[in-house]
Amino acid sequence: MERIINPGTLLISDPFLKDPNFVRTVVLICDHQDDGSFGFALNRQQEHVLGDLIDDLYGNDFPVFYGGPVQTNTLHFIHQCPQLISGGIEIINGVYWGGDFREVFESLKSEQIESHQIRFFVGYSGWGKGQLEDEISDKSWILSNASKRILFKTQPENIWKDALRELDGEYKLMVNYPLDPQYN
Repeated sequence: MERIINPGTLLISDPFLKDPNFVRTVVLICDHQDDGSFGFALNRQQEHVLGDLIDDLYGNDFPVFYGGPVQTNTLHFIHQCPQLISGGIEIINGVYWGGDFREVFESLKSEQIESHQIRFFVGYSGWGKGQLEDEISDKSWILSNASKRILFKTQPENIWKDALRELDGEYKLMVNYPLDPQYN
């Protein structure tokens, strides 16, 4: 059965994927069109916090994640706050990609948003026309559906394993595979 890629699809890296940008990574797809795909790596938390990157938010300790290797000089976000942040695109029920940055900053300054309601990403993961489909055919990625739990509540270091566990069956066993099959 062929899985269709849509906003809200999770790409779970194969346990033996060698690309250093995506080893044991889970990527949330936010947009998928004929000419390419766009998403964020969910489990690559950076040492910096939001207040380190934006002067106006000095002191804010919300985590920032490495969204992917493309345009690492840009900041993106997903959130669960459409009542505070307009202009977002709903990617799964109750989860939005992007929106008005001014409203984000004001809501953060007034402490109306908690860290479990929003995730920030430096850079993004992107694929050109047909590239992601080829990688899926090559079995580099395992597809699943995003959940609020994986996106906002799971500790970053557990996202890859928890996403596989949610699939159950043969995938549940993959969480114990070594990084290098020679060590098996």
